[in-house]
Amino acid sequence: MSAAAAATAPAAAPEAPRKKSRKLLFILIGVVLLAVLGAAAALFILKSNTAHLDDEGYEDEDTVASQSSEPRTPPVFLPLENMVINLADPGGNRFIQLGLTLQLQDTATETAVKAYLPSIRSNILVLISQRTADEMLQLAGKEKLARDIIGTISKEMGYQVQTEAEAEPAEGKKKKKAKSAPNPVQAVLFSSLIVQ
Repeated sequence: MSAAAAATAPAAAPEAPRKKSRKLLFILIGVVLLAVLGAAAALFILKSNTAHLDDEGYEDEDTVASQSSEPRTPPVFLPLENMVINLADPGGNRFIQLGLTLQLQDTATETAVKAYLPSIRSNILVLISQRTADEMLQLAGKEKLARDIIGTISKEMGYQVQTEAEAEPAEGKKKKKAKSAPNPVQAVLFSSLIVQ
């Protein structure tokens, strides 16, 4: 039996390295699979970060291509003369010194605004004279004044004005954008504002 045991002992020895080589093979296959999955995940993340959004929050690639192919023209800025206006505070002893600059879409809009400038300036003076010093010192008051000035200019020049009720949808309802032409009066910029 010792001869049979000796014959089986050398035969058993080669099987042990074979099991180790299988373990090594499975470990290598696992590492390669993890590397491939990691590369696929990285590619997916990079693609999703650089993708453009569409209707559901992601832009279409066609939209971005058309936007980038159109050269962007800078707006035209039209500074208005500084104004000194009495405010609507009780006692009537508060006033504001205000410098405004209008940001317009293009030079054609600038020419049109200049034609209406006396009535636009008058309407702006009336708008500001209805405000109090407290309103003018708060950010919300300045933002509301800027919106009101844009609305006044747009109304004077015959542009379609979006009201605040149209701008803010009711709760539970989705906001539907009206497909109207963009307002050529883009913003009202405050170049100086002193309340006394």
